[in-house]
Amino acid sequence: MIYKKGSKGGVVKQIQKALNLYPDGIFGAITEEAVMIYQKEHNLTVDGIVGPATLARLLRKRFTLKKNKRYINEIIVHCSATPEGKDYTVEDIRKWHLQRGFSDIGYHYVIYRDGYIAEGRDVNLVGAHCAVGGHNPHSIGICYIGGLENIPGVSASKLPAKDTRTDEQKAAMMSLIISLKGLYPDAKVYGHHDFDKHKACPCFNAKKEYAKL
Repeated sequence: MIYKKGSKGGVVKQIQKALNLYPDGIFGAITEEAVMIYQKEHNLTVDGIVGPATLARLLRKRFTLKKNKRYINEIIVHCSATPEGKDYTVEDIRKWHLQRGFSDIGYHYVIYRDGYIAEGRDVNLVGAHCAVGGHNPHSIGICYIGGLENIPGVSASKLPAKDTRTDEQKAAMMSLIISLKGLYPDAKVYGHHDFDKHKACPCFNAKKEYAKL
């Protein structure tokens, strides 16, 4: 995923916000110049193009990253299984998980619809997000808000699965995964459904989408 002069959209807005520019979502000459200055200051290839390396560094400013003491070889992506366009928080999911008997929220990171990356369970603690096959002890769990089509009058339990990620969520997820793979070079990315065939979660092919990261 590359962003350069002429690119438009929500991810460009995220880039502009990280560079303290007016977020109009249009990658023009001013954005290109700001990117080049940032790249020079951070010892990145100075080309004015925002590829994976620059994107990860730029958007990392929006979340805290720390390496844990566990051996990690899997990064597992989930969705919150909530209707498209509706906002929920870490505290909402924590409440749901506590009601199910969990000790805390099961995911380590939650990505909100605006691209904000919120910390969930402490990364030093084993998560509760992929029990089938015993993947929790050596994995990091990431959840994005969404994953269901929003059909008025239809209960959440009957809504069809859908990749509802916003541009901001896609940019944030890529940045987070790139950063995590920097900490855990042995880690491979999977979707929840890769281990539990009864689930559609995360409603897109995460293994394929992030295979080249």
